[in-house]
Amino acid sequence: MASQPSSAARQRRRRLQATATDFEDYILDLQSRIIQGAEELDGSGLRFQHDRWTRSADNPNAGYGITSVLEGGAVLEKAAANISVVAGVLSPERARAMSSRGRAAIDPAGGQGYSAAAMSLVFHSAHPLIPTLRADVRLFEVEGLVWYGGGCDLTPFYLDDGDVRQFHGFWKQQCDKHSDKLYPTFKAECDRYFYIPARKEHRGVGGLFFDDIEAGPSAGYDVEQFVRDVGDGILPSWQPIVQRQRQQPFSEAQRQWQLLRRGRYLEFNLLYDRGVKFGLDGGRIEAIMVSAPPLIAWRYNVQPEAGSEEERLVQVLSQPRDWA
Repeated sequence: MASQPSSAARQRRRRLQATATDFEDYILDLQSRIIQGAEELDGSGLRFQHDRWTRSADNPNAGYGITSVLEGGAVLEKAAANISVVAGVLSPERARAMSSRGRAAIDPAGGQGYSAAAMSLVFHSAHPLIPTLRADVRLFEVEGLVWYGGGCDLTPFYLDDGDVRQFHGFWKQQCDKHSDKLYPTFKAECDRYFYIPARKEHRGVGGLFFDDIEAGPSAGYDVEQFVRDVGDGILPSWQPIVQRQRQQPFSEAQRQWQLLRRGRYLEFNLLYDRGVKFGLDGGRIEAIMVSAPPLIAWRYNVQPEAGSEEERLVQVLSQPRDWA
């Protein structure tokens, strides 16, 4: 006869289920609030279109998602704010990737059950002076162990130092509410992660990125509340930049530079992004590739003119700065 779980194990499982359910409720509400705020910010009258999908028609426990997209707006040329709540079994590839990041509880051979819940967004602007915004908050569970991740980062096409300082200053302030160690740590993680080795440049000017953070007394701060503060701050971190830049004139040459730089964005996603690779391993392709920019240009060996704003951007992307 199989042994029954101990009382402590049952209590832990109930706490885990309550935590996961609370987080699912939170990200559903967060998605709704962000969509409403983004529609108001865009101002075109267009609305997000919603596509609710089920991971497996044969297995209701495998999870679901809500892909929400607005295209052709006044500010939001393409915006996606997505929910994913899924469960399954770790493949060897996924398991090796996780265990290589120091997760001793993950068997690199795969086969362990997992569940995950995330809200992620990418906002691609119609204006070259408004940077792309990318952000997410997520929870991942493997056999009773829970980790959080997330972040928010900025990818400009033209460098407005004031915009970037404001963005980083906002996130430093949010982090400092919990610990003055969080911003420098997660800013450095963001710079390391969003790097394109083949180009020897960073995808953008960074922000925050954190992964595999466990809640509990050993963290030294309330991890769950911090993650929610990050989620709540996503749109407010970007909104002032949109309001400052949206009425600025731009040229066709600036628009073409924006399209060229979007090519770098997609290169990173397809070649290096862990979330994209994780999703493509048995995930729903439309929900994953919805983050791609709507229009992209590639031209051979483009070199910005010496002393130009385009060159200044490339120089900054080659070496991260301290902005806050």
